Amino acid sequence: MSATVTATNGAEQPLLVADGVTKYYGERLGCRGVSFEIHPGEVIAVVGESGSGKSTLLALLSQRLALSAGRVSYRQNGHLRDLAELSEAERRRLQRTDWGFVHQDPREGLRMNVSAGANVGERLMATGWRHYGRIRQTANEWLARVEIDTTRIDEPPRSFSGGMRQRLQIAKNLVTHPRLVFMDEPTGGLDVSVQARLLDLIRELVANLGLAAIIVTHDLAVARLLSHRILVMKDGEVIESGLTDRVLDDPAQAYTQLLVSSVLAA
Repeated sequence: MSATVTATNGAEQPLLVADGVTKYYGERLGCRGVSFEIHPGEVIAVVGESGSGKSTLLALLSQRLALSAGRVSYRQNGHLRDLAELSEAERRRLQRTDWGFVHQDPREGLRMNVSAGANVGERLMATGWRHYGRIRQTANEWLARVEIDTTRIDEPPRSFSGGMRQRLQIAKNLVTHPRLVFMDEPTGGLDVSVQARLLDLIRELVANLGLAAIIVTHDLAVARLLSHRILVMKDGEVIESGLTDRVLDDPAQAYTQLLVSSVLAA
């Protein structure tokens, strides 16, 4: 297995189950018939070219888009629950507490005109924290954890670099120790050196916190570094899946072979 994080799925029951997940935008297919399970502590990468359906799939799994067909179930209080049955309030609470979502563009996941500390603190307040001193101390600890100078806790993210914004977005999402994190091209648009530092940070945090994660990426090197299993998407469907090293080192499908060879030739 490629990732240096260690999956803890073993005999544990699945955390999230996708069953025939399908989305149409009018007559245009977004994704169709996607089924898989993710277990606690497991990292799954979803790869494919632009337009393959991977971002649509992530939005459906995280309840940011409504399904056209199929079902997504999530384990709460020991039981899998169909997410379509959640009230809007329950869905918002799940997204703010038990889940995290890291956007490719951190401006979508941060409030750019409030302080870095307030961005992290808002997430804590959503889980019931009310003591200002404790909130600020925890925010300060998390800024240090994601390698942001803690003297900048009162500065807004608009004054930060792209890499710092992304690290702040990660801190905001992970401060409540969610069980499942969705990541949409978390290193996209960053310089290579910044990407490398961010990947090391993500790998360390996911491993140390025992998180499950679903990561959408077009970068197979990112998938190899971070994930235990991989789903390869083409034209809205999963055409190949399996352990990351097995799929990338010995792809069975011609499309996957093409993806891998294009990386090797680059």
